[in-house]
Amino acid sequence: MGKEQALVILTPGFPENESDTTCLPMQQRLIRAFGRVSPHLKIIILSFQYPYHRTPYSWFGNKVIPFNGKNRGGLYRLLRQRKITRTLNHLQNKFEIIGLLSFWYGECAAIGNICSRRSGIPHYCWISGQDVRSSNKYPRKSPMKSAELVAISDFTATEFEKNHSVKPARIIPPGIETRDIQTPSSHRTIDILGVGSLIQLKQYDLFIKTAAAIHRKLPTLRSALIGKGPERSKLENMIKQYGLQDATRLYGELPHYEVLSFMRNSKILLHPSSAEGYPGVCMEALYAGTHIVSFCKPMNNVIEHWHTVSSKVEMEQKVFELLTNPNLSHQSVVCRNIDQTARQFLDLF
Repeated sequence: MGKEQALVILTPGFPENESDTTCLPMQQRLIRAFGRVSPHLKIIILSFQYPYHRTPYSWFGNKVIPFNGKNRGGLYRLLRQRKITRTLNHLQNKFEIIGLLSFWYGECAAIGNICSRRSGIPHYCWISGQDVRSSNKYPRKSPMKSAELVAISDFTATEFEKNHSVKPARIIPPGIETRDIQTPSSHRTIDILGVGSLIQLKQYDLFIKTAAAIHRKLPTLRSALIGKGPERSKLENMIKQYGLQDATRLYGELPHYEVLSFMRNSKILLHPSSAEGYPGVCMEALYAGTHIVSFCKPMNNVIEHWHTVSSKVEMEQKVFELLTNPNLSHQSVVCRNIDQTARQFLDLF
């Protein structure tokens, strides 16, 4: 009897249980889509840093093996990498591994690269965002071939080539789980919505500044910001500074289904991040009938209801223009279903 086929996912972190909907939602959707597209293929997830334990567990029928890395370096990193390599060797003896898929060009890609070279197992890295930056040391320390690199968007492919002189051979955009999102609503009480980690890269200080500028013109403005992170206290102080206590609310981290409900009740998703691959939150918002205003243009083609601006002033102007448009459409815009993404990846292997 032949060995059972398996696809091994290498990721920095993974949800600790099935109710954890906020940890890497895009990756969650992709892995569940693998199960729908190829139900006889076993999916095994090796999670390097999180959860903070070493006990394997099942997640929607998929095996997760955590290594409790906690982002520790030095000797801890070396020992972790040895454990992961031994685990991959063990899995290779037990299963017919059709391929390795690493999330982001970092430690996961480096380990996948080493194991692929030794075993001959195909390995692809999904380049998704911050890993395109010139400060990322892994493309120099552990170079991969163009044919092994998959960019999440046109923007990501262009930036990676500019910074690392290698052009990813493929672009596979993410997708959304359309069955999770209800029919768009025409009645919307939130004018501006923000969703994401409250970190400096996301530039949610510009979200507050834009809300303040619009509030001066539209005193009835209502805005909401969902997420957690180290910038929260700074943003709370800005809300007080601009007198937005009654107009803007920070909700912290919310379950995924609540975030989707907010999208259906919002007119605009303001996404002021300085660099993004292809935010899944934007794709979900479009499907929920919400307009997007952002600095980043993920794909070269035009995406309906996604408005790209080049400056803070343009951002304020575009938000004001949309909010004062009496005929603003909230029809659903479908970018891509996650099952399409899963099929494209499986076709590689």
